[in-house]
Amino acid sequence: MKRLNNETAQQKSDPVVSYRETVSEESEVMCLSKSPNKHNRLYMRAKPFPDGLAEDIEKGDISPRQELKIRARFLADKYEWDVSEARKIWCFGPDGTGPNLLMDVTKGVQYLNEIKDSVVAGFQWAVKEGVLCEENMRAIRFDIHDVTLHTDAIHRGGGQIIPTARRVLYACQLTAQPRLMEPVYLVEIQCPEQVVGGIYGVLNRKRGHVFEESQVMGTPMFIVKAYLPVNESFGFTADLRSNTGGQAFPQCVFDHWQILQGDPQDPTTKTAIVVAETRKRKGLKEGIPALDNYLDKL
Repeated sequence: MKRLNNETAQQKSDPVVSYRETVSEESEVMCLSKSPNKHNRLYMRAKPFPDGLAEDIEKGDISPRQELKIRARFLADKYEWDVSEARKIWCFGPDGTGPNLLMDVTKGVQYLNEIKDSVVAGFQWAVKEGVLCEENMRAIRFDIHDVTLHTDAIHRGGGQIIPTARRVLYACQLTAQPRLMEPVYLVEIQCPEQVVGGIYGVLNRKRGHVFEESQVMGTPMFIVKAYLPVNESFGFTADLRSNTGGQAFPQCVFDHWQILQGDPQDPTTKTAIVVAETRKRKGLKEGIPALDNYLDKL
């Protein structure tokens, strides 16, 4: 490529890694947003999933097409959710199947079903583009606690409710200790015994960690299994070969998501740097939007 275009200047960008946005605590305040005409109010909170639930949804053990009572029973037995709440899952998102839930925990709200489609549309929009850097959200449960609506149907149409739902969901995310999740590879490395030390060195430099080491029966070969964050994996193979004299053979497959340690709202952390870079790449305004943009006062 360079030889063909040696007259033109070439710019290469870094490889793009996609992240997921999540939360680590329950929202510290009840989040309220008012509609543009000030006649409708949505009160919501966000909380993180229990461990394993997001994976169950991705595997299809829990899906929107399941029988309602079977799904509620599964959630109650495995994750100790309240059965009556588990029956009131409005939808999954993004795309109607993803690992985020919108739950209705309201008690006796008038006209609630009339705005359900609008709130669901706002939810799908919000979880597709999270507030930190417009990446998909993951493993967040949003609870609708209360809704105040205008009695006249014309004042609570989609144009009023959809943007309000999105704003209140963003407020929930920002008040629930938002975090970024990064993708992690499972790396399987085959190598002779004498170079195992070199492999550990390379993995430690790249934030990887070995969780299994075994010898292939009847051969001098070792198999080392490790987890390696995807954004550290660029140049990993070349690095590994140079440290082991070309005797190690790595194989990478995507394995899971893990939370990047550090608060994205604290500019000194690695997470904040990743958020800033992603926002810049997507052409968004600098800095995470302030909570005041989304949270309304009574």
